[in-house]
Amino acid sequence: MKLYHFPISPNSRRVVAVLHHLQLDCELEVVDLSKGEQMQPEFLKLNPNHMIPALVDGDFVLWESNAIMQYLCSKVPNTTLWSADSRVQADINRWQFWQAAHFGSACSVMIFERVVKKLFMSAEADLQEVAKGEERFHRFAQVLEQHLKGREWLVGDTVTLADFSVGSFLDLAELAQYPMTPYTEIQRWYRNIEELPAWKSSAPAAR
Repeated sequence: MKLYHFPISPNSRRVVAVLHHLQLDCELEVVDLSKGEQMQPEFLKLNPNHMIPALVDGDFVLWESNAIMQYLCSKVPNTTLWSADSRVQADINRWQFWQAAHFGSACSVMIFERVVKKLFMSAEADLQEVAKGEERFHRFAQVLEQHLKGREWLVGDTVTLADFSVGSFLDLAELAQYPMTPYTEIQRWYRNIEELPAWKSSAPAAR
């Protein structure tokens, strides 16, 4: 297998973390977004959305990070990251879909305005866009904060794909200046993720 990724991308990091957690062999190839490599014809053949990550497994090509994570789990029977129980699967799916539709999109506004523009575009953040992102962040962070009360992990009593999917966007919380102060449960939960060996080894500086 080969994974095309960009190390500081939350979508990429969570897939790499799952690879490490499952101890799967996979070649990692960096697609440098700062150089526009995602727009190269050879990469567009893999993902016409010009986004990372993308996984190649023989003649099978898969994009969308949450789909890739589920596919990787199919290679390791009985992994606790996924479940054979349909209700547990649905619960994990629920949080992965929620991340993609709501929480991740709110975080992405602040990442783009405060990180991408500064590092790759030499541009200043649009404060109106930042305000919109922060408003959306508070809306969905409150949902996550309430759910995590009395819980170590999002689903059940062990780490699952749900934790990697939602937690991946907190990797850039400090750099993108998320308004995290009120959310003590989220901070506690993310510290649990940070202690996972697979999360540590998936950090850009560790690879």
